Amino acid sequence: MLLADQKTKSLSPIERVNIARAAARPKGADVIASITSSFEELHGDRLMGDDPAVICGVGEISDKRCMIIAQQKGSNAADRVKHNFGMMNPSGYRKAHRAIKLAERFSIPVITIIDTPGAFPGLSAEKNGISISIAENLSMMSDVKVPIITLVLGEGCSGGAIGIGINDQMIMLEHAYYSVISPEGCAAILWKDRSKKDLSAKELKMQSEDLRAFNMVDVIIPEGPEGFSVNKKSIFGSIKNEICLALDKLSQYSEEELLLVRYKKYRSF
Repeated sequence: MLLADQKTKSLSPIERVNIARAAARPKGADVIASITSSFEELHGDRLMGDDPAVICGVGEISDKRCMIIAQQKGSNAADRVKHNFGMMNPSGYRKAHRAIKLAERFSIPVITIIDTPGAFPGLSAEKNGISISIAENLSMMSDVKVPIITLVLGEGCSGGAIGIGINDQMIMLEHAYYSVISPEGCAAILWKDRSKKDLSAKELKMQSEDLRAFNMVDVIIPEGPEGFSVNKKSIFGSIKNEICLALDKLSQYSEEELLLVRYKKYRSF
């Protein structure tokens, strides 16, 4: 899918990163509310607690029951603190793990919504096994016998994103980004100068059309130069439509075919 217009094409990579990070950009909870007719949230990882940086639950999308897992940044200062700015702790990845295995048990597809600057980097996360919790999700999601659809909503950064990002079909908002590291982090490592984030944003090839060229992204949803914060109604409709199309497509595979196609997809990278 091509970018929407010439004005959009004129935006630099770092300008598009800023659009993806905009405070007014709809969050995971907004997507859930807009595309589902009902949603029942599930809480807790049955080990440590309930991570507010991720929302898990069963929802109906056009009469299709799905397990939805959405990273949640928060929409104002207090809300962002409450949701830890969308940075998941080990309990969040384990909550997602529990939800996906529940979906497999009841043979319902999984939808993951990515919007995070990364997994929580604090000492408590390290002590409680952030690395192993992400690794266990990668292993489990590689073999889970139900379809997985991923929507990259805003920021998709590092292991914090990939920890719920293994999928059969990836949908990406036009100005969202998906990368091993943030532009600032890359600039700090390579040039010891975070002000070179403009250069690193370009060189990282983190934008939707770059990833589409690498066959990582299946569908790009246009936003226009103003972004999702302005064009909400039409983009919510596009998200719902593309998810339904993906569900219909993936429902045609047997379990064996689904796992084989997923395996070939990731081997091709």
